Amino acid sequence: MKTLRCIIVDDEPLAVKMLEGYVARTPSLALAGSFNDPVQALSEIRAVAPEIVFLDIQMPDLDGLELSRMLPPDTRVIFTTAFKQYAFDSYEVSALDFLLKPIRYQKFLEAVQKAREWFDLKDAAAQPSPVQEKTSVYIKVDGTLLKVELADIRYVEGMKDYVMFHLASRRQPLVTHLTMKAVEELLPPARFLRIHRSHVVNLERIDSVSPQGDVKVGDTLLHVSEGYRPAFDAYLQSQT
Repeated sequence: MKTLRCIIVDDEPLAVKMLEGYVARTPSLALAGSFNDPVQALSEIRAVAPEIVFLDIQMPDLDGLELSRMLPPDTRVIFTTAFKQYAFDSYEVSALDFLLKPIRYQKFLEAVQKAREWFDLKDAAAQPSPVQEKTSVYIKVDGTLLKVELADIRYVEGMKDYVMFHLASRRQPLVTHLTMKAVEELLPPARFLRIHRSHVVNLERIDSVSPQGDVKVGDTLLHVSEGYRPAFDAYLQSQT
């Protein structure tokens, strides 16, 4: 569980002491500082950039609403006040919660939970979306796009400007107008490897490797040419 750093700002020493006790009882919080003077607090908040500020509203020199507008963008505010009429104003400045004094520990915990949920959502949004692994491709055969499962492809054979997709599910290969370079770009490199000027093989379909280093796919023996052997040897080493 991520620990949230917090700062307490309240001009009443007893209120600060009570909140310090609440923070000490809450394992998910770490106190980064307590202040009775909001001007001093602002300097520290900007330096530390805590996740949460427990902030009184009615204070001399700089009230909590004004201070809340000066905080770092990722610092969230939980207002603490004895005056209920400030509730509406607190939500106008995007406060996470509004705690009315005297503050009960249960209400304090509920506010902390809101803060945790806000930061969990923020962290989740910052994560890159998982990329869906491609499981099939479309191949144009006689003007028709055919869906071909990657697992069904045994190997691909090049013939000038055409290629033949040899499938496990069909006796006859699918012939399409493509170059071998385009085939390499179409098929995921983690699953397919070019082993010859004329062959791209499905690595999962290799049944055996001969003493000479050629591969057998079903009943077909495919030669690994010298230009492609380093990449193939590296793949074999990664599997042993």
